[in-house]
Amino acid sequence: MSRTPAFESLEKGAEIGRREVPVTRSDLVKYAGASGDFNPIHWNNDFAAAVELPGVIAHGMFTMGAAVQLVTDWAGDPGAVVDYQTRFTKPVPVADTTGTDEPGAVLEIVGTVGALDPEARTARIDLTVTSAGQRVLTKAQAVVRLG
Repeated sequence: MSRTPAFESLEKGAEIGRREVPVTRSDLVKYAGASGDFNPIHWNNDFAAAVELPGVIAHGMFTMGAAVQLVTDWAGDPGAVVDYQTRFTKPVPVADTTGTDEPGAVLEIVGTVGALDPEARTARIDLTVTSAGQRVLTKAQAVVRLG
């Protein structure tokens, strides 16, 4: 596990990292099994279309979890994240790419230091989360307690 960054080394506006997370239909099936969320919008294209979605979509909590992983990896300790919240703004359609090496969607995640609280020794990390050029989460913010 990496070391938690020192509070004194941080500056508001600094980027903490970025990553791309490929998403496949297989990932959604695995997540459904782990979470117990078997809503057919996450695995049945016909059902998703019938409820006016653009096709099968990723679970919101899957997307939220994939995004905060950038923060927990940077912090070096998942327990350092003392608050995390977001608003879901757009679904993440996941194309059926079964039998190929291509993902059905890609999440692009960028984290920046949004605010510092010297008294509490916390940093608010703002996450920009997009897929196919569309912002899929807004106000995605994690508060991290630092040494």
